[in-house]
Amino acid sequence: MSALLRTPLFPLYTQYEGVRCIDFGGWELPVQFSGIQKEHEAVRERAGLFDVSHMGEFIVTGEQAESFLQNMTTNDVTAIMPGQAQYTFMCYPDGGVVDDLLIYKLAEQHYMLVVNASNIDKDWAWLQEHMVPGVNMTNVSKQTALLALQGPLSVEILAKVTGTGVDADSIETFRFVQNAEVCGVELLLSRTGYTGEDGFELYVAADQAAHVWNELMEAGADLGLVPAGLGARDTLRFEAKLPLYGQELSPTISPLEAGLGMFVKLNAGPFIGYEALLQQKNDGPARKLVGIEVLERGIPRPHYPIYADGVQIGEVTTGTQSPTLKRNLGLALIDTKYTALDTPLEIEIRGKKLKAQVVKTPFHKRTRASKTPTQGAEQA
Repeated sequence: MSALLRTPLFPLYTQYEGVRCIDFGGWELPVQFSGIQKEHEAVRERAGLFDVSHMGEFIVTGEQAESFLQNMTTNDVTAIMPGQAQYTFMCYPDGGVVDDLLIYKLAEQHYMLVVNASNIDKDWAWLQEHMVPGVNMTNVSKQTALLALQGPLSVEILAKVTGTGVDADSIETFRFVQNAEVCGVELLLSRTGYTGEDGFELYVAADQAAHVWNELMEAGADLGLVPAGLGARDTLRFEAKLPLYGQELSPTISPLEAGLGMFVKLNAGPFIGYEALLQQKNDGPARKLVGIEVLERGIPRPHYPIYADGVQIGEVTTGTQSPTLKRNLGLALIDTKYTALDTPLEIEIRGKKLKAQVVKTPFHKRTRASKTPTQGAEQA
């Protein structure tokens, strides 16, 4: 068996007494530092710092870079300006999802793609398979670390460690600053995240990541900043109805079925998967992603079957007891006929069918300020 991959920050984990690491897609990553509930609450109320350096980063340049990405992804790459990021999908011809990703426009014909860690090799191969002349692509994943500072006090914490030329609070949703001085290090500072809260992602050279982590933790100590792991990251994104690749999105689940049609610009096509997604939109998806609540004692888990009128109509994609709401909630991909709010359902848990119903999503939505991110999907 091959050894698990580790991020540049792995040596720092041992300084936290309660840290527990797991195998996450071939990476040895912390599921928690002090407890999922505590870390979840910290991000909702104060701030949390995540190591997400397992994510992949590709640089795409060349005179055909824009048209290449326009063909490979579902959103409209031509609409973004330098200093702006965009959430999008790469799809197969049948409309299934290769991956969901962020595209950062660094300059004209100069982009950074941020892809899911478990999909780095697959995404690279897919892009290379469709490569055209006039495009150059470089995988900089190993040289790049990624820290996510998330929560309502993230701006206040950053203000303590940014250089005089950087005002983090002035960075708008899905905008970024290159060569921003943070903790004495030049990095890319982006107002993006995956928690449903305000926050930032910091792309930094791998050999500088530990310094930035320690400086941020010190700066946020008096404001209640805590290190946070994958467990809280998952419950936070779940409450905000932010999809996870492999659960709400997959080669067999399209963006339209997942309720993410706003990131599929059919009027800016064609792109790979265009015809299938256009047909699906015109016909109406046969399945849709909805929120469900279990009304009896039981917690929904991925792949638990959902029933209505005595037949299975779909299954749970993600479910848990919401740390914020203390309700047993799930996301489920089900037959479109049963997706109206308050529709009665049944969920099978350990061989027993329990009462459930369709409920409104997102389960948690913070009070929006003018610069609040509308966040994209994980990047698992």
